[in-house]
Amino acid sequence: MVKNIALLGSTGSIGVQTLEVIDEHKDDFIVKIISGHKNVQRLLEQALKYKPEYVIVTHEKSYEILKKELSTFPIKVILGEKEIAKVYQEVNLDLVIGAISGAAGIPSVLAALELGIDVALANKETIVVAGNIVKRIQKKTGAKIIPVDSEHSAIFQCLTGHEKAVSGLLITASGGPFRNLSPDELHKVTPEMALNHPTWSMGNKITIDSATLMNKGLEIIEAHFLFNVAYENINAIIHPQSIVHSMVLYGDGSVLAHLGLPDMRVPIQYALTYPERKNNSFPKLDLLKIKELEFLKPDTEKFPCLNLAYRAGKIGYTMPAVLNAANEIAVELFMQKDIGFMDIPKLVEEVMQKHEIVKEFDFKDLLEVDKWARIECKKIKDRM
Repeated sequence: MVKNIALLGSTGSIGVQTLEVIDEHKDDFIVKIISGHKNVQRLLEQALKYKPEYVIVTHEKSYEILKKELSTFPIKVILGEKEIAKVYQEVNLDLVIGAISGAAGIPSVLAALELGIDVALANKETIVVAGNIVKRIQKKTGAKIIPVDSEHSAIFQCLTGHEKAVSGLLITASGGPFRNLSPDELHKVTPEMALNHPTWSMGNKITIDSATLMNKGLEIIEAHFLFNVAYENINAIIHPQSIVHSMVLYGDGSVLAHLGLPDMRVPIQYALTYPERKNNSFPKLDLLKIKELEFLKPDTEKFPCLNLAYRAGKIGYTMPAVLNAANEIAVELFMQKDIGFMDIPKLVEEVMQKHEIVKEFDFKDLLEVDKWARIECKKIKDRM
């Protein structure tokens, strides 16, 4: 069966690798929609190659350029995502790949789920910020979420058919580039150092989150919602080789683990072809070449973001949205060299302490909470 897909965030790391997967299986997918922000050249190249029906652009100058460049092609160029639900319906989609980074990617994913369209989800913020809303929509429409993150894909594959027997989840983390640094050395970390990830090739924001272990904290919140497992039974474990992508613990003493090379194209392909599993030409794991597999306990004193995420998840309600928004701003400030590496968790924690949780909310309320947290984070930075 040929699947009609929308690829949201097509110019980013996940988007580009998704298209590499599609190139491996040209007869199985038709790209109906692509979307991007400022990377005009890449978006233009993708539009000319895949000939989607729609190109959605969220940056006005980029929109003007693309509209002119694609004027002679039967491709509709749209500014912004306000009409995304209408566009979804006009192209009869089978799958939406949610690969827009950060909170900006949430509305387009929710719109797909509202229409009952299955989502291959790479945007963890959708679940972290709006997990309760996502569950509510899924219950109403029956739309499925197939995780793209390597860790959640691993759990998804090890879990299928045995959900009732699960006793816990182990989510692996590479530990980032700084796991062996002293506290004094961590204060001297620069953005350039933090972007040099030892095993994975990812976008800037997620690479910084990996270095602080915030990424793992966000993944724990996501796993709680995706797999209905209590926070007390979800643990992060440092695994520097990034070969074991996560593990599921069962009540009978069994531990099912998913192993593979650190290549995001593999979980992307599984999400696209699910429930089938297909061959590809990507490099394969050779266990005889793996010298060792290490597993270590994370140091939450040096990397407090992990515990902040646990705290936000257990408090629930609007606190995960605050955690996410404050972290996005803190990472931006660090990338701009306005704050130090160890100021990231300090800023996030201060914003969390100032937040008064809201127990009854809709998505508009979450947007207000998100906006407040971002403004508050900047205010705190200005007082530092």
